[in-house]
Amino acid sequence: MIKSTAESGARTARPVAAEGTASAEETASVLGAELVRMTRLITAWKHRARTEAGAADRVLLARLVNDGSRRATDLAADAFLDLSTVSRQVRSLVERGLVERHTDPEDRRGSLLSATEAGRTRFEEYRSQRDAELATFLQAWPGEDRYQLMRLLARLTDDLVRHQHMQLGTGGDSGRAAQQGESTNE
Repeated sequence: MIKSTAESGARTARPVAAEGTASAEETASVLGAELVRMTRLITAWKHRARTEAGAADRVLLARLVNDGSRRATDLAADAFLDLSTVSRQVRSLVERGLVERHTDPEDRRGSLLSATEAGRTRFEEYRSQRDAELATFLQAWPGEDRYQLMRLLARLTDDLVRHQHMQLGTGGDSGRAAQQGESTNE
């Protein structure tokens, strides 16, 4: 059974599964609505972060630290940014010693970008800042709820990745973003 509750400050009521058990259909309905809400929130956070100083640093350093050396074209695709934007930002990151260029051993005409030790340190600072913000939100939650959130979110993500691979096959980049784990660390 689905019941509707409204949180203080919420404009509209949202469906929440009644305590106990829920059918797969009820869960899918509520989960779908909550994923849409969360996606909108994450999009708003990313938009805010991209307009703040250092936002591009966070996005590009996250890709290089988590995924390793990349060509600028691949970095732009991975970060969902325009190549001209990435080129400008990479130039700045290189000038500040956070990223280095080196010859691509597979195609000596091209170059690969890698995070330097200073870039990795900066990325860890960004990650720590993000984690501190999330910890502030979660502090009021009981420890068991926090544990269950981690466990169930990881399980859901793993299942979604497996499902995507079954539908699209295991080749190519079909599930790469979801498998990267730290992909949302920007």
